[in-house]
Amino acid sequence: MAAGFPQYPRWLSEWMASQEIVLWGVADLADFETPADGAGLRFPRAISWAVPMSPEIMGAIGNGPTPAYAAEYVRVNRWINELGAALVAEIQGQGNRAQALAASERSDPVAIRGDFPHKTAATRAGLGWIGRHCQLITRAFGSWVRLGTVFTDLEIPCGKPMVRSHCGRCTRCVEVCPAGALTGTAWIPGIPREKILDVLACDAWKKAHFYHHEKGHVCGICSAVCPYGLKQLTRSAIPPGGKLTANS
Repeated sequence: MAAGFPQYPRWLSEWMASQEIVLWGVADLADFETPADGAGLRFPRAISWAVPMSPEIMGAIGNGPTPAYAAEYVRVNRWINELGAALVAEIQGQGNRAQALAASERSDPVAIRGDFPHKTAATRAGLGWIGRHCQLITRAFGSWVRLGTVFTDLEIPCGKPMVRSHCGRCTRCVEVCPAGALTGTAWIPGIPREKILDVLACDAWKKAHFYHHEKGHVCGICSAVCPYGLKQLTRSAIPPGGKLTANS
């Protein structure tokens, strides 16, 4: 691991490598209200990882989701949940508390929220920043990823949080959003979601136009045009023989 990065436990690095997870890190969530475990205790940290989507599939949804994208969405979410359960078992086997956050699960269907934002854990772990489309952007894969999160009390060094956007003046995602749901506001840590995204307008558009794909839970048009993602169509995202870490 490169100098300046946290020295994670060897067993964790080896486990991540065995699962072919190349972009991951640990988030300090001491100042955040995480979900509680069965005893009502919250978690001070979270392990966050990104699973890249197929570049070919993501590059083909500029006009809306396709059957291939819907299938990829389901496949990756299922894999994330399987990885989360396996990682929880590993951590608990060492005598620590751990709890996985389900992929793309709405615990509050009215406000359209889950139990905790995967993106918050990811930015706190240094995996990337939030783009103007209100999705995590990584340097390696753009926003063409889905995220996994496992909360834990495992004593482990945390990554350096991402504290600013690297979108520059780019507004491609804002311009192509068919729902007009994106405000164009640049992300900074702690900014309310509604300052970036009108989530109700986004959700209504998806249900009205793409209900035949996962009951309107997918779109992807804004993500398809992200320059960081489009780079994958012209070059490999992972250096030959290389591995990615948080803050890469």
